[in-house]
Amino acid sequence: MRNLRQLWPTLKRLLAYGSPWRRPLMMAVAMLWVAAAAEVSGPALISYFIDNMVAQHRLPVKLVAGLAVLYILLQILAASLHYAQALLFNRAAVGVVQQLRTDVMDAALRQPISAFDTQPVGELISRVTNDTEVIRDLYVTVVATVLRSAALIGAMLVAMFSLDWRMALVAIAIFPAVLVVMLIYQRYSTPIVRRVRSWLADINDGFNEVINGMSVIQQFRQQARFGERMGRASRNHYLARMQTLRLDGFLLRPLLSLFSALILCGLLILFGFSPQGTIEVGVLYAFISYLGRLNEPLIELTTQQSMLQQAVVAGERVFELMDRPRQRYGDDTRPLAGGSITIRSLSFAYREDRMVLKDIDLEVPSRGFVALVGHTGSGKSTLANLLMGYYPLTRGEILLDGRNLESLSHEALRQGVAMVQQDPVVLADTFFANVTLGRDISEQRVWQALETVQLDALARTMRDGIQTRLGEQGNNLSVGQKQLLALARVLVAPPEILILDEATASIDSGTEQAIQRALAVVRQHTTLVVIAHRLSTIVEADTIMVLHRGRAVERGTHEQLLAARGRYWQMYQLQLAGDELQAAGREETPIV
Repeated sequence: MRNLRQLWPTLKRLLAYGSPWRRPLMMAVAMLWVAAAAEVSGPALISYFIDNMVAQHRLPVKLVAGLAVLYILLQILAASLHYAQALLFNRAAVGVVQQLRTDVMDAALRQPISAFDTQPVGELISRVTNDTEVIRDLYVTVVATVLRSAALIGAMLVAMFSLDWRMALVAIAIFPAVLVVMLIYQRYSTPIVRRVRSWLADINDGFNEVINGMSVIQQFRQQARFGERMGRASRNHYLARMQTLRLDGFLLRPLLSLFSALILCGLLILFGFSPQGTIEVGVLYAFISYLGRLNEPLIELTTQQSMLQQAVVAGERVFELMDRPRQRYGDDTRPLAGGSITIRSLSFAYREDRMVLKDIDLEVPSRGFVALVGHTGSGKSTLANLLMGYYPLTRGEILLDGRNLESLSHEALRQGVAMVQQDPVVLADTFFANVTLGRDISEQRVWQALETVQLDALARTMRDGIQTRLGEQGNNLSVGQKQLLALARVLVAPPEILILDEATASIDSGTEQAIQRALAVVRQHTTLVVIAHRLSTIVEADTIMVLHRGRAVERGTHEQLLAARGRYWQMYQLQLAGDELQAAGREETPIV
C-alpha cells in the first residue's frame, strides 16, 4: 500500500492530461458498459434456453429463432461498441502524448544552460520519445483495459447474483486472492521497471554518443570498445526485461488460472450437494461461462500492472524534467540602448569547491572594444557565458547599460546581447533559415550579411542559392564556413553587445581581414567583447584584459601591455616566434 501511495501522485498527474478529452472518454466508458451488458446477456439467454426449453423437451421454432437472432445481435453490438470505444481511447491517447511531448520539449528548451553540462543528450531524447510513448500505452491499453474489465466484471456480478446468490458468493471468492497477487506483483515489479527505463535511457545515450563521435571512434579504432559498451547496456536491459517476464510468468496467469480452477471446483461441489431443483443446469452453465469470462478480465487487470508501472515510472522521469528549475530572467523589458558593461567584484564557481573566476572588475563604455586573453582554462569563455546570462553569479554583479543583468527579461537580454561561438551549431535546414533562425528578416538583408562575411559566393554556387538545404550539423560546410555563417546570424540584426568567442580561429588570413573590416563597421553601433588566442586580431582593442587562473592579472592597450613586458608580452612573443616558424616551413616546402 505504501508503494501505491507513492505512485498515486504521478498517476493522478498523468490522468489529468486526459481532461481535455473528457467527453470522448465518457462516451467510450458508456460504450464499454453497454458492450459489457450485451456480452453478459449471451450466457443468460443460453441459460434460459437450457432450463426452459431443452430441460422441458420443447423447442418452439419462433422462440428459438428469436433467441438465436437476439444472441447474434447482442454479440455484434458488443463487438461494434468495443471497436468504437477503442477508436475514442486511441484518439485521446494520441492527443495526450502530443500535449505531453509539447510540454516536455518546452521544459527542456527552458532549462538553464548549466543543466546541459551534465545531462546526457540521449537520456533527454529518451524522456521525450520513449517515455512519452509508454505513457500513451497508459491510455490506449491500461485505462481502456481497466475500464473494460471493470464494466465486464460489474455486469457479470449483477447477472450472477440475479441467477443464484449462493453460487455468486462462491465465485467472488476469487477477488481477495487476486488482490493479494496484485499487491505482491506491484511490490516486486516497481524497482525492476525503473531499472528497465534507466537501461533504455543509457542505450539511447550511448547510440547518440557513438553516432556523433563516429569519425573519432573510427580514427582511433575504438569500434570494438564502444561495441562492447553498447552490448553491456543492451545486456543489462535484456536481463531487467527478463526479470519482468519471469515475474509475469510466475505471479500472473498460472496463479490466476489455479484460482479459477479452485472456484470452478467449488461451484461443482455446491451444485452437486444442493437439493435437486434448487440450482438448474442452465444456471450452472451460465456460472461456468461467467467464470471463464471472469478469469480473463482479472488476468488482464493484473497484467496491466506491468504496463501501469512502466507508465508511472516514465511519468516520473518526464515530470522530473518538467519540474526542474527553469532559466531565470528578470521583468525589465526595456531594450538595451547603449551597450555599456560594468562588472564589479565578480566571482563564479561551477562547483562550490572550485572558483573559476575571482574578483573580476571591468568597465566597458558604450561602443567600446574589449579583448579577453589568457591560456586555456583561465576563465575567458566562462566570463562570456556569464555576460550572456547563462549561469547565475556566485558573487558580484554585472550591469548592462547600468541595469543589473539578472533584472533583464529574456527578450531584452537576447536581443541586446549575442555571441558567436568557436563551435557554432548549424541546423539541417536552408542557408536562409540558418541565418534568420525564425526571425522576420528579408532575403535582401540575409544576402547583405553573407556578403559581409564573404559567404555570398558559396551560396550562389549552390543549386538553390540561400534556399539550399545544408547537411546535418552543416557537414557540407568547412569549420571556417560554419563560423562565418554564425557571424552572419548576428550581423543580419546587430545587437548592442557582441561577444566573439574565438570566432575567427578557423578561417584563413584573407577572410580574417575581411571580418576585421566588417567588425570595424559593426563597432560603430555595437560594443565588442572578443576572446582571442591569436593576438594579432585584437591589437586595436580599447582594453585588453589578461586572465590567469580566474584572475585579471593585466589590463591595458596593446602597446601598454607590450611595454609592461609581462604575461601578455610573453604570449605575444611566443606567437610571433610560432608564426615565423610556420612561414619558414612554408618557404622550405617544395612545390610538387
